[in-house]
Amino acid sequence: MQKITPFLWFDDKAEAAMNFYVSIFKNSTIGSVTRYGEGGPVPKGTVMTAKFQLDGQEFMALNGGPHFKFTEAISLYVNCESQEEVDELWEKLSAGGEKGRCGWLKDKYGLSWQIIPTALGELLQDKDAAKSKRVMMAMMQMDKIEVDTLKRASEQQ
Repeated sequence: MQKITPFLWFDDKAEAAMNFYVSIFKNSTIGSVTRYGEGGPVPKGTVMTAKFQLDGQEFMALNGGPHFKFTEAISLYVNCESQEEVDELWEKLSAGGEKGRCGWLKDKYGLSWQIIPTALGELLQDKDAAKSKRVMMAMMQMDKIEVDTLKRASEQQ
């Protein structure tokens, strides 16, 4: 069991969100699910908490009611090894949600994600400050991060 687990508060969509996320990420599983009984704040049988893993990372979800909402103050950062992975996750996670700038999106449940290729960090850390600056300027113009565009920006003179 991992020591620190992200805990996601949903109004009433914890089970749907868990199933959605598990369907998107490889090596993901649904763990334990507890349900509300008689006399709870929601109908009997509704998911109260759900444990699940996304690519080995444990999460806990709660149907806690409308008291709290997600904000961009916290997001889930996904390190992508290829443009294909960026493209796939960008499209699947943003379906029904909102596509943002610089690799950020909000899914249909309101949770913010950063879909970031490893190449971005590598290019931004170039020892040539001018290259790094060109990459940053290119990235600031993007919604979904495009690795080839970043590489071209890096190579410009």
